[in-house]
Amino acid sequence: MITIKISGMSCEHCVKRVTKALQSLPGVKNVRVSLERGEATFERPENLSLEEIAKAIEEAGYKVVRG
Repeated sequence: MITIKISGMSCEHCVKRVTKALQSLPGVKNVRVSLERGEATFERPENLSLEEIAKAIEEAGYKVVRG
């Protein structure tokens, strides 16, 4: 499981959009997005880069907090 911080989420609709964006990626499983914590936790296949994950989240309208 990995956890990434996400900024820009303000409601449950945001959580659903981020969840859908992550679930649309091949091999991503067990997605959990927390509005309160501003983060997403999930399993990813080794051949899926964090850049690809960040791109999917950013295309949904949110930002991945790096660092």
